[in-house]
Amino acid sequence: MQRIDWKVFDNTTTLRQAACKTVLHSANQAIAERGRFLIVLAGGTTPRDVYRHLRHADTDWSKWHVYYGDERCLPPEHAERNSRMAEESLLRQVAIPSSQIHTIPAEFGPEQGALDYSQTLAEVGLFDLVLLGMGEDAHTASLFPGKLWESQPAAPAIPIHGAPKPPPERVSLSASRLSQARQVIFFVTGASKRHAVQFWRDGADMPVAAIRPAGEVEVLMDAAAEPVVEAIPAG
Repeated sequence: MQRIDWKVFDNTTTLRQAACKTVLHSANQAIAERGRFLIVLAGGTTPRDVYRHLRHADTDWSKWHVYYGDERCLPPEHAERNSRMAEESLLRQVAIPSSQIHTIPAEFGPEQGALDYSQTLAEVGLFDLVLLGMGEDAHTASLFPGKLWESQPAAPAIPIHGAPKPPPERVSLSASRLSQARQVIFFVTGASKRHAVQFWRDGADMPVAAIRPAGEVEVLMDAAAEPVVEAIPAG
């Protein structure tokens, strides 16, 4: 059963500020307690803005270890790669050792990319923080509704074929591996997400609901994404 802490913000600016504060607190706590910070990055506009804001954070970047929730099967320098976005918005601006930035080798195709990344994750324990987004169809990472990932063995990384958004071939961390985290945060913004949020709150079987860490899932949502409660006429 997924336990969720819903947090609604007036706009994306206040959401981004709260997200940056939360990420920084998680990082500094992990470094103080365990000597390193294991974070899984998400793609998307809201995460990109959070990463840009984090450039100026007061943290020991040398202790950060970066992973990705999913990747498109495109060349490494392609503009639509999640890794390219993260590099441009944050990673090239801070002093994280390159050996601690673990990109998904999706350029080798879904099967090989998933196999290679599963091997990368084989010796990695709990992530300290997993960042995720949610699409209008309630997909997260590259786990889309009604796809074969639901019946695949729970490998750390899995191949994705036939994604409804281009490109159709991807590599994604599995729901079970994304759930192996001390903290999971979803970013949900925009009115187009309202219906998915309502279904999520109602307990529908959807990809976002498959992420089930031991603790609570935090959902940082702007007011535009919050479902509208219709007034019931009197009488």
